[in-house]
Amino acid sequence: MAVRPGLWPALLGIALASWLHRSGAQQSATVANPVPGANPDLLPHFLVEPEDVYIVKNKPVLLVCKALPATQIFFKCNGEWVRQVDHVIERSTDDSSDLRKNFEQEPLAKEVSLEQGIVLPCRPPEGIPPAEVEWLRNEDLVDPSLDPNVYITREHSLVVRQARLADTANYTCVAKNIVARRRSASAAVIVYVNGGWSTWTEWSVCSASCGRGWQKRSRSCTNPAPLNGGAFCEGQNVQKTACATLCPVDGSWSPWSKWSACGLDCTHWRSRECSDPAPRNGGEECRGTDLDTRNCTSDLCVHTASRPEDVALYVGLIAVAVCLLLLLLVLILVYCRKKEGLDSDVADSSILTSGFQPVSIKPSKADNPHLLTIQPDLSTTTTTCQGSLCPRQDGTSPKFQLANGHLLSPLSGGRHTLHHSSPTSEAEDFVSRLSTQNYFRSLPRGTSNMTYGTFNFLGGRLMIPNTGISLLIPPDAIPRGKIYEIYLTLHKPEDVRLPLAGCQTLLSPIVSCGPPGVLLTRPVILAMDHCGEPCPESWSLRLKKQSCEGSWEDVLHLGEEAPSHLYYCQLEAGACYVFTEQLGRFALVGEALSVAATKRLKLLLFAPVACTSLEYNIRVYCLHDTHDALKEVVQLEKQLGGQLIQEPRVLHFKDSYHNLRLSIHDVPSSLWKSKLLVSYQEIPFYHIWNGTQQYLHCAFTLERVSPSTSDLACKVWVWQVEGDGQSFNINFNITKDTRFAELLALESEGGVPALVGPSAFKIPFLIRQKIITSLDPPCSRGADWRTLAQKLHLDSHLSFFASKPSPTAMILNLWEARHFPNGNLSQLAAAVAGLGQPDAGLFTVSEAEC
Repeated sequence: MAVRPGLWPALLGIALASWLHRSGAQQSATVANPVPGANPDLLPHFLVEPEDVYIVKNKPVLLVCKALPATQIFFKCNGEWVRQVDHVIERSTDDSSDLRKNFEQEPLAKEVSLEQGIVLPCRPPEGIPPAEVEWLRNEDLVDPSLDPNVYITREHSLVVRQARLADTANYTCVAKNIVARRRSASAAVIVYVNGGWSTWTEWSVCSASCGRGWQKRSRSCTNPAPLNGGAFCEGQNVQKTACATLCPVDGSWSPWSKWSACGLDCTHWRSRECSDPAPRNGGEECRGTDLDTRNCTSDLCVHTASRPEDVALYVGLIAVAVCLLLLLLVLILVYCRKKEGLDSDVADSSILTSGFQPVSIKPSKADNPHLLTIQPDLSTTTTTCQGSLCPRQDGTSPKFQLANGHLLSPLSGGRHTLHHSSPTSEAEDFVSRLSTQNYFRSLPRGTSNMTYGTFNFLGGRLMIPNTGISLLIPPDAIPRGKIYEIYLTLHKPEDVRLPLAGCQTLLSPIVSCGPPGVLLTRPVILAMDHCGEPCPESWSLRLKKQSCEGSWEDVLHLGEEAPSHLYYCQLEAGACYVFTEQLGRFALVGEALSVAATKRLKLLLFAPVACTSLEYNIRVYCLHDTHDALKEVVQLEKQLGGQLIQEPRVLHFKDSYHNLRLSIHDVPSSLWKSKLLVSYQEIPFYHIWNGTQQYLHCAFTLERVSPSTSDLACKVWVWQVEGDGQSFNINFNITKDTRFAELLALESEGGVPALVGPSAFKIPFLIRQKIITSLDPPCSRGADWRTLAQKLHLDSHLSFFASKPSPTAMILNLWEARHFPNGNLSQLAAAVAGLGQPDAGLFTVSEAEC
């Protein structure tokens, strides 16, 4: 039988404080006599209410009711109280519910930078039941489900993954349970922003319209601007640099030339040029005429028209001139026909270079089968051969066979040499001939920084001793039938105006090879030193070339070379090798891309060999770390009578706009007195960085207290502000200590400056041709020129080698340029032999092949 709704009693809960929830009919519950001002969260409330059920006669009915917080539950049935003994009450609440007042750990105020993580710890007070924790930001509830940048750990700490400006607020930790609700002290979190520099503005216009002045650029601390107490930007907001504006020079007339002879028209003339000085840098041109014509007979001569007999005379003269011209053309054609046969007998022709000497070869010993160890013997008869130079043998054996594994034996025991004579008088005549042409007027007049030679298709090499500068002319670079007189010269940077823009700096010597415009069928290789620390991330390196008009242009951007380009460069730690098919004037220029870009400076300390007065000077040189700069300083000090007093050091000079400082310390005051009035000397940054002066120096003057003082002990410091530095500990006797003099003994670079023909190469000509013929064709097994390039660590240039008619020849030419004269032929032989060529007679040279 079903019980109608409302007939069974509703649930009634009475709390310990006599708070009562009472239901009327139809299962409605109300609060009777609530306590005024009571917290609604602490009043008793039903967790489970009884539900309607059906009752069967004589069977009990189970009504379930749960209330919290409450100590007693009463039932009413149809308005009458049910006795307590008629129902069962299970008490599941703890009479000792509580929540303490003090937090075990409260959040603390913090100041954090933008995008930094934030952790606010919170340990709520102990309570029964345990308290639940929630966080408030400026009294607003923090909901991690709505903000993925925020989450709450199991230990109730609030974590902000990346601080934002909007996270600047007061944070409060709230703990609550059924008994009470507690709040922690608010923690103020401030998110600050450190200032950042904006980009530099463009350099201002030079302050001086003519001569030296200043220009500046600026930046602001607005990227971003400091906020909420963030740090201000460090460093300077304004930079200044010296600048020089070329002053306009107005042109001025040179003196008039002498009057010419009186002409048929009864006039003579004279001329002048606008070249004293010539206008430049926007200066004005000369005013007036450059030609002056006057009557040379005081108007007594009257020019008459040509008579018929004069016309006949002119016609006759023209006919004679035409005949002479035709005769000259016939002579030229005959000469050219004879010249075509010169290449067939190069070794016997003294016309080619007038410097080749006869070569005589001594037969090899029976126990020495190596071709390259044949010794020349001047006592035997001289033999010659047609075509390429090749030794002949008087014995019966027709071939010289190389042993396995030794393709190229060292040539120290003997080498086929073709001597080229170039006396000093010839060099002076050569320079004088070049100086008559406009392009060569800037060539050095001395011969110490210049060399020259006469070359044909056999090639050769030019070297400027002790400078690291050389020019390799490979075989067949000069067309057959052509003979060129080629020169190589080193310029001083102050003698050649090389325009540098922005942060560019000169890294190499300025070198000329020529004459420009000669026809080359293969690239020659120009080798020269440089003082840059090559790093693609720090430098932008460019090869500059000067045109015949005098302007400089970028012909190669290193790292962006095209294989088919006329120029290519192999850059190494201290040297560069330039492949070029056009001769001219070259220089390597670098532009710093970051402050990490550095130049190598060599530091040298010199002092007088003999000290005859009380004063004693210590000269500190700062020069480019190149052989040519070292050579110039050593020659200068020899003239000054100086000696090296400490081992040279290398300093890495950064593009940081900071100057170089030099100072002397720890001078014994009882023996010496320093005459330096300031604590240090300084060399401006731009004097060093622009590279137009290869060396700079400062002098420290010391004065002896007594003429008998000879021992000197002190320290010299050289450093860049906020950069690299070096310290020299000087301790020597100024009268007899010469232990460092031998460190600067200039090394010989392998004989005469000009080598012509096979003597210029370590690899014999015929063996070179065999290697090229064998390795140029592609090989499926990899035994070709590509593998040779990998073994010689030149595989980064495969695309350039592949663009040439003979890739193997390019590899061997580069090896010759890098390793002459001290290259290890055994290593090259091992690299070639390791390719595994199947031809057993690959490196055999026979008499029939000469």
